[in-house]
Amino acid sequence: MNAQARTDGPRILVIDDEPQIRRFMRASLTAEGYTYLEAATAEQGIKQITSQNPHLVILDLGLPDADGYQVMRQLREWSQVPVLVLTARDDELQKVKLLEGGANDYLTKPFGIRELMARIHVLLRDLSDQKPTAEAQLRFGELLIDREQHKVFLQNEMVNLSRKEYALLDFLVSHPQKLVTQQQLLEKIWGRTHQEDTHYLRIFVSQVRKKLKDDPAQPKYIETEPGVGYRFIAEKS
Repeated sequence: MNAQARTDGPRILVIDDEPQIRRFMRASLTAEGYTYLEAATAEQGIKQITSQNPHLVILDLGLPDADGYQVMRQLREWSQVPVLVLTARDDELQKVKLLEGGANDYLTKPFGIRELMARIHVLLRDLSDQKPTAEAQLRFGELLIDREQHKVFLQNEMVNLSRKEYALLDFLVSHPQKLVTQQQLLEKIWGRTHQEDTHYLRIFVSQVRKKLKDDPAQPKYIETEPGVGYRFIAEKS
């Protein structure tokens, strides 16, 4: 089962197999103005993350189809979404293991609504404080991106990119060496109503690659993670 209750607030995904916990979370989070998403299994949770691009994940360790540590390890291979872990054990070694495994924070069951909201507020605040690369000019070997003039040069010749092509490249460059999901790119460039229009993305990525003379089989700039997203892989020079 997966479900969602929409508001205009940040999207929070709760992955927990206990219906009473999900009911409590739904009531609490929607009352605070958040967009509520839920999943009862690890498999459903991963699908929700890739399709809904949540701002925060609340993850229970005791899932029926996978250990919470496995979910976190898999997630951290391609996403840096903040994760708040729910655990029934108040054990210091386990908490250290959680944080070293990629969790941003943890909450021991049972917990109160005030503590939950405080943890959520901190994680979302920290996320909003993160700033992408903001240098005026970026050079990657033969590729130069002038971010003040919104111009791109390859081998000292200007590359004629459309506005959306430039926005696509600039967003990838702003998150160097990090996987950016299809949904993140679609929401950023086309808006939230186009999150399922992955064919747009394939066309525009293909166009940008062609103009940058970037071979998708042996990419110098844009690498594809099939079914998930794209990564800008060139090193600054």
